[in-house]
Amino acid sequence: MSDTIRVLVVDDHSVLRTGLRLLLEQEPGLEFAGEASTAEEAIRGLERTHPDVVMLDLQMPGIGGLEGAPLIKERRPDVKILVLSMHDEADDIRRAFAAGADGYLIKTAADEELTRALRAVAAGERYLHPSLGAKLAQPTAPSGPVDELSPREREVLRLLALGYTNQEIARELVVSVRTVESHRAHVMTKLRADSRAAMVRHALDAGLLDQR
Repeated sequence: MSDTIRVLVVDDHSVLRTGLRLLLEQEPGLEFAGEASTAEEAIRGLERTHPDVVMLDLQMPGIGGLEGAPLIKERRPDVKILVLSMHDEADDIRRAFAAGADGYLIKTAADEELTRALRAVAAGERYLHPSLGAKLAQPTAPSGPVDELSPREREVLRLLALGYTNQEIARELVVSVRTVESHRAHVMTKLRADSRAAMVRHALDAGLLDQR
């Protein structure tokens, strides 16, 4: 990555995108790489915009930021993701990090905090404002359906929630990709989950991401 940090702004509100563009254009060391109004549009534009950081809203038309973050990471593992959201609930923060976010910021944050967060995630750091840290300390309630999973299925679910691909899970557990796919199918059936985002929610509710 060069000294200049290229930022792709992804939000469905045009006024906010315009304001962020003006801020980035005035800030030394930061460059406005482009904008998108949906996660799908951002994914399609990754090769064209070449961002170092994607600034991503959670709630947008289409798949949304939670579902879009892992897709961005799969397409460009080197790209950092900074979530910029109106929501400050612990579950939203946990889900964003589980989906692949490198930082989480509230839209009411000051300009100085936004630029600080962008530089932090671009440097490989995880960014979360201290005021949000206490929310993450709140315990999560166990999830009933997850208790029905076998130990290996729980581990596959945990790794999926952490953003691992099927291939990475296979290497981590020393099994074949086909075995991982089978476990993943069983997990989705038992949890009645129809998407990766739904599995992430189950893992968060069961506290699996707090386990080592």
